[in-house]
Amino acid sequence: MLKLSAVEIKTNLLSGLTVALAMVPEAIAFALVAQVSPLTGLYAAFIVALITSAFGGRPGMISGATGALAVVMVALVVEHGVEYLFATVVLMGVLQLLFAAAKLGKFIRMVPHPVMLGFVNGLAIVIFLAQFGHFKTADADGALQWMQGMPLYLMIGLIALTMGVIYLLPKLTRAVPSTLAAIAAVSLLVIGLDIDTRTVGDLGSIAGGLPSFHLPQVPFNLETLLIVLPYSLILAAIGLIESLLTLNLIDDMTDTRGRPNRECAAQGAANVVTGFFGGMGGCAMIGQSMINVNNGALHRLSGIATALFLLSFILFGSALIEQIPLAALIGVMVVVAEKTFEWASFRLFGKVPRADVFVGLLVAGVTVFADLAVAVIVGVIVSALVFAWEHAKHVRITATMTSDGRKVYEAEGTLFFASISEFQRQFVPRDDPDDVEIDFRRAKLMDHSAIEAVNALAERYVRAGKRLKLRHLSADCLDLLDKARNMIEVDYREDPTYRVADDKLA
Repeated sequence: MLKLSAVEIKTNLLSGLTVALAMVPEAIAFALVAQVSPLTGLYAAFIVALITSAFGGRPGMISGATGALAVVMVALVVEHGVEYLFATVVLMGVLQLLFAAAKLGKFIRMVPHPVMLGFVNGLAIVIFLAQFGHFKTADADGALQWMQGMPLYLMIGLIALTMGVIYLLPKLTRAVPSTLAAIAAVSLLVIGLDIDTRTVGDLGSIAGGLPSFHLPQVPFNLETLLIVLPYSLILAAIGLIESLLTLNLIDDMTDTRGRPNRECAAQGAANVVTGFFGGMGGCAMIGQSMINVNNGALHRLSGIATALFLLSFILFGSALIEQIPLAALIGVMVVVAEKTFEWASFRLFGKVPRADVFVGLLVAGVTVFADLAVAVIVGVIVSALVFAWEHAKHVRITATMTSDGRKVYEAEGTLFFASISEFQRQFVPRDDPDDVEIDFRRAKLMDHSAIEAVNALAERYVRAGKRLKLRHLSADCLDLLDKARNMIEVDYREDPTYRVADDKLA
């Protein structure tokens, strides 16, 4: 077991307390978005944070109830009720466990860097914009209105004070996390001077007991499965994508390597448990994770401490926590948004391919206006299409005539589905001499489409009555080629050994 020094223990415990304080208003807010009780969000935050921190694949990453999941849940709760939500969360966890069992978490490494940049910047904007919701209050009729006058000025002033402490305190001392010190200082100021401003208690009471086992009260039949399965699939996908991308981000920030499949398993187990204990499910929280990482808390202890502090707030400290001004926690999250945003990405304009800039902006925009899962999927698809398009243009064919009257074509580049049209267009069998040779020494056939393109080309030369010889193809090509098999010249000393991605090899 990893031993921590006294300094590391203090750092991780204090960071855990800071993160727990920052999670309370968000857990309540996300629960209200999903139209469930505040305790449903807090129980999810406690259970998911505890299990993923103890058993997950990325020490230091914080998980809990998130807005990305809440906006999907609300339609289910409104139409079918909260019990169906609990059943959905359990099935969501099972699907995530199956994903982990299939060891699919490693594929998150295939997400291109422009998509990662867009993801980070998009979420930073989402975190920042989400804070504006706290500037709305309900009037006598229950309608939400923007704050005005002195309450607004007080809120802005306290937010600015919080941010000032966070930015300036590290210049004086690092004995205490600046975020925790800022929350404590602003809270003491508000309580000591009896300043009338919005507090955590205005969102709803967080007092409660221990979460208890609760079997979802739904009919266990096919009809129920058909209701919850679509929501479970969407929630599982969003949860895993957000968690694995956050894992990747922390890996890059800390120059360490997390374990994606283990994290998927922990996320799945956490959601199964929280579904059976009255929680709304969850996934990684980039904002709270950034607080933790920036505090230097990179061990499991910080996440476990976060969960236990959350539980202590529910059981013993609700009266005190409910007095914390929202402005202090908003200030913390604004700083998180500022530190999360990759400001250096602006310097990439004009220095990287325009397609990469477009992908980054696209992912950020879709993250803000739609959701994370859609943004990442769109970004990966667009990046793949751009990659295919660029490589399709890099197929070159050079033709030379030999002294004995043969024509030799030298192919260079990557042959795959997007480039075969350009490849085939450069051969005109009726205009060639009787003996033709195609040398693939500098080319690779990457998929079944390329194999079929060579087969089709060979058939064209046969119909034209010409003799065609193919050189320097891999052994896989020899196995897969049909019509052109007898035209291959094998040279075991020089032929390449790469494999072709083809379903016939499966």
